[in-house]
Amino acid sequence: MGGSRGIIGILLGLAAGLAFGAGGAIVKPLLESGWSPGAAVLLRVTVAAVLLAVPGLIALRFDLRPLWRAKWIVLVYAVVAVAGVQLAFYTAIARIPVSTALLIEYLAPVALVAFAWARTRHVPQLVVMIGSVIAIAGLVLIVGPAGGALDPFGVVIAAVAMLGVAVYYVLGERDDLGVPPIALAAAGLLIGAATLGVAALAGLVPFEAAFTDVDFLGGTAPWWVLVLLVGAISTAFAYVAGIQAIRMLGTRLSSFLGLSEVIFAAIVAWVLLGEAIGLVQAVGGILILAGIVLVRLERPAHAAAETPLEVALVPVPQGAGADSGRPHAAP
Repeated sequence: MGGSRGIIGILLGLAAGLAFGAGGAIVKPLLESGWSPGAAVLLRVTVAAVLLAVPGLIALRFDLRPLWRAKWIVLVYAVVAVAGVQLAFYTAIARIPVSTALLIEYLAPVALVAFAWARTRHVPQLVVMIGSVIAIAGLVLIVGPAGGALDPFGVVIAAVAMLGVAVYYVLGERDDLGVPPIALAAAGLLIGAATLGVAALAGLVPFEAAFTDVDFLGGTAPWWVLVLLVGAISTAFAYVAGIQAIRMLGTRLSSFLGLSEVIFAAIVAWVLLGEAIGLVQAVGGILILAGIVLVRLERPAHAAAETPLEVALVPVPQGAGADSGRPHAAP
């Protein structure tokens, strides 16, 4: 990985973390005004899908054959990494505290390391293992899971969301499909929105929305302004930047960079909602950053250990690599 390419990848990964992290502060006024989480998620994904539809087609040069050749991977990405993660997470928080569900979901980087370890029988480098422990310790301090008895089903569903996040990183790295990042994001969000819509119609996800003005940034704003913001910034841009970062950095480092979302979420909530960051949260943020730095110090010779994980989860479709080439350097 070249120096400039690595730096750009890290910046994109952090930008994606900031965009994803800002989503909670943008959506919270909607939830406080009577919106159900399912309604907010469905509309944010739908807005993002609409915004990326034309850019995605342009990136494909209006040739849908690459998407068709990679149809099963795109379908898995949309249903598992987009709709599945959202559905699982919101099902989990109906049964267990939100902070606990977040903590479980963001164990995905460690799950990737553990799965690659079990699959390849290659022990991760000590620096990766230490970085994993430090990053997760920081995450525990930031999220601060609540005490009390936990619903076993809620814990299991939160773990399903965690596996969906892991799949998001694994599939996002597949640059042998001939599908540019922005096209993969557009297709995934479109199918994901359709899946969420069906789930809402079937009653699997409560859909309640109050189409009124809401409190925002010390004043009021129409509901659709917040939906557009979260759809454009925290969904469309976040997914495109995230996929491009994954392809530049690989699953392991990009998944640990994804932990920065928790840090940015706390900072944005402090700025927009006045929810102050405590000393414990600040220490947690420092630990997460330290863990990311340690993982970044992994020797390149060991990077190949991730390949069996990708092959095990999703095989390369026939003919996909014949004329695919490398993805564009920028979405």
